[in-house]
Amino acid sequence: MASGRKSKIVKCDQKVNITATFGSDLMLEGSTAIPNILLKVYNKIGITDFQMMLLIHMFRFCIEEGEVYPTPEMMAEYMHSDPIRIKRELAELLEKEIVGISQYIEESGNRVVNGYDFEPLFLKISDVWAGIRAREIEETEKRLKAAGGYGLAGGSFKYGGTELISIFEKEFGRAISPLEAEQIGQWAEEMGPAIIVEALKRAVIKGKYNFKYINGILLEWKKNNLRTIESILEYEREFQERRLAAKNRRKSEAGPEPGGDGGKSDSKKKAFIRSLYVKC
Repeated sequence: MASGRKSKIVKCDQKVNITATFGSDLMLEGSTAIPNILLKVYNKIGITDFQMMLLIHMFRFCIEEGEVYPTPEMMAEYMHSDPIRIKRELAELLEKEIVGISQYIEESGNRVVNGYDFEPLFLKISDVWAGIRAREIEETEKRLKAAGGYGLAGGSFKYGGTELISIFEKEFGRAISPLEAEQIGQWAEEMGPAIIVEALKRAVIKGKYNFKYINGILLEWKKNNLRTIESILEYEREFQERRLAAKNRRKSEAGPEPGGDGGKSDSKKKAFIRSLYVKC
């Protein structure tokens, strides 16, 4: 039963080149998008080639015509098959729980109609996809270990045999989110795990438990081409020397404080104030 069949749109002026008319109708008729993952894995979940084509027509009826429960006779008009076989194939799809039947309410709210439900199909596809993705991750780990690079374990880079994720979680006192774990991985690829740990130490010492502060440290080091701990320490030593020299220069240019014995006067004043609080 239809749940609001869409009206066909036909162009009124057909007095043009037939090829151009075909192109116009091609756009007006619309298209039915089929996920590539479905096309790649449908045979792995027990869908035959004929049943896949049947599903594509069921998608089209739903998307283009708003028909959520097309009959075997309706689909036979577009397939090189008879309604009897289509009915049998539909029964097999239901039996294998590739599709289901649910109730739908029309937009007008006047009727409740039966319709094909594709959620079981998408659940099966997601299970197959998850298995494929898990094998890809496992294979990636093996290749990285064989190449002697940073080992991936649970999606985190390692430093000295310890996962960077675990180091961050220990210092932050909380779990690291997937996005934060991805950020740590990007840092490790760009700068190396040892540099990341060093930046984390600087942030912890300052009490800055956030990724923005750590990213600022890393950007500064990257800007100055500091790629090793030694170069970072040398850069900071030179920076402190320049800072101290600038401070001494400003002090020298300012000259001595008025009175000459300002330090002694301050000491006497403080001693007098302390004496006021001494009990007799």
